[in-house]
Formats: sequence, structure tokens, C-alpha cells
Amino acid sequence: MFGNNRNELRQVYLSCWQLKKNNLPMDAMQEVVATIVELHPEYHELLENEGIVDKDYSAETGESNPFLHMSMHIALHEQISTDRPKGINDCYQKLCLTHGGPHDAEHQMMECLGEALWQAQRDETVPDEARYLECLKNIAKIS
Repeated sequence: MFGNNRNELRQVYLSCWQLKKNNLPMDAMQEVVATIVELHPEYHELLENEGIVDKDYSAETGESNPFLHMSMHIALHEQISTDRPKGINDCYQKLCLTHGGPHDAEHQMMECLGEALWQAQRDETVPDEARYLECLKNIAKIS
């Protein structure tokens, strides 16, 4: 999305949030990031701290990584808007209806996205789009 440097990527979130809070002009991608941040008030205070870009998060200690969470929302937005893998938009639309709207639908979809990414990393391959879509269809109850 914005490079491979973790801290630079995290800085994008902080910068976009500052632009949004100060009603400053943003490009299309900054708008997407700022909107995702806005939907997560639990992260607003966190994004006021420049030092947060260096923080390590550990699943073993039960810490949720807010940057990973928001990045997954952005990845889903991109996938849904391009309908790739083919059929993801149908799953999304169904989940929006059954889970109270887009944000909650995306949270449901994150389970499948996280699993696909974990498997790809474990197997040192690209994510298996067919398996990912099958997972999404299962949670959306689409045959």
C-alpha cells in the first residue's frame, strides 16, 4: 500500500488522522485511511502518540495490532471495489444485510482474510484465492 517499512506505514495512519481532524485536504487514499480511522474511535487516542509507530504488538500477550486491523479494512475495501477474488462483492453485500452494515460485515470477513494470509505466510506462497473465497461464502451462507 505505502511501502514495506512498518514505521512509515504506521506514520501514514497518524498523518491521515491529523489531516482529517484538522479538515485539511486529502487525496483519495488518505480519505480511505482517515475514514477507517474514524470508524475506530478506540484508536483515536493511540494515534495522537508519535511513539506508537515503534510499538511491537504480540498476539501471545493478547494484544491486538490496531494497524493490522485497519490495514485489513483497507485491503477488504480494495478487494470489494475490484471484486477480486471474483464473488467477494456478493459475499460482502450478503454480510452487510445479515450483520448490520459494512463495518460489521468487514469484521466478519477479516477472519477469512487473516486465515488466508496466515496460510500463505506459513506455506511461503501467495494467498489461495479459491480457499479464501470459499471461506467467505461459508460465512455469508452463499452456495
